[in-house]
Amino acid sequence: MVSNILVVYKKNFEEVHDRSLEEVRSVLDSLVAERGLNVGYTARETVRRTDFMEPDLVIVLGGDGTLTSIAHSVDESTPVMGVNSHPMEDDENGSYGFYMGSDPSTFDEDVRAAIEGRAIVNVLPRLQAEIETTSGNVIRCDPALNDLLVANTHQYQPSKYRLRRGGIDRMQYSSGCLFSTFLGQGAWFRHVVDIGSVNFPASEIDDHYLFVARDLPRRDRVDDGSHWEWTDEPSVMVSDMHRGYVVGDGWDETHFTRGATLTVNVNGPILRLLTFRETILERFDNWIE
Repeated sequence: MVSNILVVYKKNFEEVHDRSLEEVRSVLDSLVAERGLNVGYTARETVRRTDFMEPDLVIVLGGDGTLTSIAHSVDESTPVMGVNSHPMEDDENGSYGFYMGSDPSTFDEDVRAAIEGRAIVNVLPRLQAEIETTSGNVIRCDPALNDLLVANTHQYQPSKYRLRRGGIDRMQYSSGCLFSTFLGQGAWFRHVVDIGSVNFPASEIDDHYLFVARDLPRRDRVDDGSHWEWTDEPSVMVSDMHRGYVVGDGWDETHFTRGATLTVNVNGPILRLLTFRETILERFDNWIE
């Protein structure tokens, strides 16, 4: 049973977000009076890893960017509930809110379902890169719900690396490698490579990921998985860049230097995302075999 709740909200001084926060707070104040819940509030800009140690439920009020920016810090055992503070249905300039299973109009009903264990629990895989430095230190980047970019920190210079995966072993010069979960492919991946006709087996969604070497020279875009691939094997990259970085979901950067070995796969800690009227995968029926 949920007793401790943390609300992380988007604070950018726009009236629509402030109004949504007031509506959410009103509902939660009623639940505190009814059930004696402990509810805390913090803005996305000030939240820290330690804030997520105690809550039984994390409520993210904002859009997909707000959720992906704080989900890195949420343990795999803690459920996350996304509340779209500016739905596109109400305003064409609002947020689509793909990961947001609720909005202010349904929040009262939805949060009660979450507290009482009646919500749909979507167990979502996340990408993670492990970096081994030339001195033997091992660093793990933040887990990514949508995508990971591995590239030269100087985007005007090529990313140089040795790529190994299965039978692949070759040097590449590209503008960096993009990795995507099945769910994250709509965020960036499909804008980089044309996979419009590709469908994915339902049985592979939890343990496979997408890979593409961005802007690889045309002569090197062979059909062997070194250009793009849907795979469950780790991708190993040995850096030949003076300085590179891994960026998860467009947020925090983890830097590495020449000679570092990066291993990327979809074995990061899972995220337990709550929805209420449909599963996340039901939104992707047209991409699933």
